[in-house]
Amino acid sequence: MGLYQASFRIRHECPYRELSEQYPDLTIREWYLSDCQVLEITSQETSTEDLLDDIEQLGTVLHKNMDESGLHVVMQSCLCALEESIIQRFEDHNCLYQPPTVHRQGWEHYTVIAFDEQNIRELYDELDADRDIEILSKRGLEETHIPHSLLAPVDQLFDGLTDRQLAAIRLALDSGYYEQPRKASVSELAEQTSVARSTYEEHLRKAENKLITNIGQFVRLLLGTQTEDSLGTTSSANSNVAQSD
Repeated sequence: MGLYQASFRIRHECPYRELSEQYPDLTIREWYLSDCQVLEITSQETSTEDLLDDIEQLGTVLHKNMDESGLHVVMQSCLCALEESIIQRFEDHNCLYQPPTVHRQGWEHYTVIAFDEQNIRELYDELDADRDIEILSKRGLEETHIPHSLLAPVDQLFDGLTDRQLAAIRLALDSGYYEQPRKASVSELAEQTSVARSTYEEHLRKAENKLITNIGQFVRLLLGTQTEDSLGTTSSANSNVAQSD
């Protein structure tokens, strides 16, 4: 018994098949949260009004950008399409789903991890009974190399953030605040909003603190079994803890 990773694609009726077939250059990446789906839609072709109209039928647009590199849209959609979903079939066969689902040219692409190769075979047989399916790859994994994405569900990373805090950090990201060198200051960011500088900065700092706190448990889990200190800080960190006690 060991770890196995399998990637495959399937074709069946779903809300995104027709759209991805109609626009062959379109790529839809789909993440499942606790109460909604988040879609990232990209295309390198010139966007048309028909394409934009079709995309907006999928849900609520959170971000849209069009430039010489193409189209980039992030949107939120309801979970109504997930009734009797394939994700439940993964769970039924003890397979761990690795998001996102990628929709392209009428196909849905999935990657799963199983702890027994037989689980993958049984999953394949069930899916093959009612839809087109093609295995793209299957390989064994070392047990210490479970992909990091399985450790951090996206909805937990944003736990506790308010809408204003999310808006503050999104503005900072879009404006290049976190790039090196920075492309905008806090004052310049605040000028793009209807709130005072101090208010905007408070929202931004609280968002950063919550994100770091939320991701901290996954960083500790990821590094918890490592004995090597790549920064050489273990001894000094322990010393500081001892002094604070």
